[in-house]
Amino acid sequence: MTSPTVAGPDRGSRVLLALCAAAVGFAAIDTYVVVLALPDMMASAQIEVTELQRAAPIVSGFLLGYVAMLPLIGRIADLRGQVPVLVASLVVFAVGSLLTAVSYDLATMVAGRFLQGVGGGGLVPATMALVAALYPVERRGMPLGLVSAVQEFGAVLGPLFGALVLTFTSWHGIFAINLAVGLLLAAAVRTLGRHRGDRPTAVDPPDGRRSRPLPDLLSIAALATTVVAGLVLFVEPIALRRSLRWGELFVPYVETDSRWITPIGAITVGAGLVLLARSLLAARPLINLRSALRAMVEADLRGAVLLAVALGGVVLAFATADPEVAVLHEQATWFLLVSAAAAVVFGIHVWRTPAPIVQPRDLSAVAAWGSLVVSFLIGWALIAALVDIPLFARTTTQRESQLGAALILLRFLAALPIGAVIGGWLLRRLPAGPIAAVGLLAGAVGFWWMAQWDETALESAVSNVPLVVAGLGFGVALAPVNAAMLATTRHHVHGLASALVVVARMVGMLVGISVLTTWGLNRFYEAQRADPSLSPVELAIVQEQTVFYGAAATAALAALAALVLFRGAPTRGVRTADALRM
Repeated sequence: MTSPTVAGPDRGSRVLLALCAAAVGFAAIDTYVVVLALPDMMASAQIEVTELQRAAPIVSGFLLGYVAMLPLIGRIADLRGQVPVLVASLVVFAVGSLLTAVSYDLATMVAGRFLQGVGGGGLVPATMALVAALYPVERRGMPLGLVSAVQEFGAVLGPLFGALVLTFTSWHGIFAINLAVGLLLAAAVRTLGRHRGDRPTAVDPPDGRRSRPLPDLLSIAALATTVVAGLVLFVEPIALRRSLRWGELFVPYVETDSRWITPIGAITVGAGLVLLARSLLAARPLINLRSALRAMVEADLRGAVLLAVALGGVVLAFATADPEVAVLHEQATWFLLVSAAAAVVFGIHVWRTPAPIVQPRDLSAVAAWGSLVVSFLIGWALIAALVDIPLFARTTTQRESQLGAALILLRFLAALPIGAVIGGWLLRRLPAGPIAAVGLLAGAVGFWWMAQWDETALESAVSNVPLVVAGLGFGVALAPVNAAMLATTRHHVHGLASALVVVARMVGMLVGISVLTTWGLNRFYEAQRADPSLSPVELAIVQEQTVFYGAAATAALAALAALVLFRGAPTRGVRTADALRM
């Protein structure tokens, strides 16, 4: 069930892993970067601030790409290697950033965010699988803890990064920076991956000289034309539109508001089709779509689509809901029916297919499927901190300061990566179950303490204690969950296994925020009916305390599940001194 014995990574591989961890952290930043930019993005898409529900796809589109495509990407990483998937994920993330940066309507904006989710989500399982490939089972604790730490720390850096960029430029600048960073990281990872020797990029001829195939010039020209014409199409520079010579490029062929039914739109589409044809048919294409399609088919594309539909229905049912109205979206019945039907068909597909994307035996170990259960519960509880702590601050001591509320949350999130490193270090000496259980119990205690807060609680330095305790606790639990999964699954499915752990946590966050917020609002209205003299602030505190209580109960349940389900998972091993060497 464990991977083959590995001596440990060399210096180049450690640098590669550090870059991959940085990429995971940057993608995590992008998950939350729209928090402050959303009103401006809505204005660009001509959506009124009062129509927040119409803007929900900007957030849910990212989550849909992140969650629904993870299993397929994780499986491809197992079959084709981690480095190619990491590079491809970063390129997709960069393309999504470019599309979002130049978007002028909601459809384009959502498409860009979806691609960002696909690319950002693909980094996580590939990086976790890279850890498993570089380190033997007994030495994975610390690197897993570090990867988990940077992933979680991105949650706090996202809003702060967005606020910093917005002080200098518009929301478009956020995604322009994402584009640049994504491409730089892709180039660096590809270069280091080549030196590591995972995937030869050319065939050595008999005389020992490495062949250098000529570039596909037509594909390069088509790509350049698509990008340049597309940018002109989306940005519509005023100087060009008003030009007597170039203005005709923007005149539609027929009476319509669509930018695509124009000469510049036709040029963009035509060049894109040429690039697509070359990518599918050329002997040495610039973008090898044939190879990508073969990898998808090999990874069980049909099963991946069914699984994506099943997960996507859950995402849409919860992520697009208005918690002030109900736990689920008004169309949730249809979303969940489609999700359930896809899940049933997926089960039949798995039973009948010789090599499905997920084989039941891969998750048959108790600690393996137990990792999914614990990860789901962690996500359910963790989202309460990310949402309710700043909300409580805005209700009480930081009513006029979004930044002040974010800094309150920072005390929790700054402790979380420290806890993740501690959890990875403890895995050297102790079983995963007790480590995760103690961490989650600490999180439960922290949330219970927060549930006792009153209107003046944040004015006291004592309020930092539950924030730090809960942050450390959740951080400590992250590495044991990943380690338990990797230690009890076969090495050639580690990418898929890591993807499923992340999917479970993301789904837990979606379900948790809807259920806990709706429960809190119910307590709000009950308290209002019971005592009409309560002020709006007092009622809001009742609501937020209820959410904290719910998160504490969920964290305690997760602790019990980890203690029971992780029993016997072979995750510990070497001396402390050796454990600190990476």
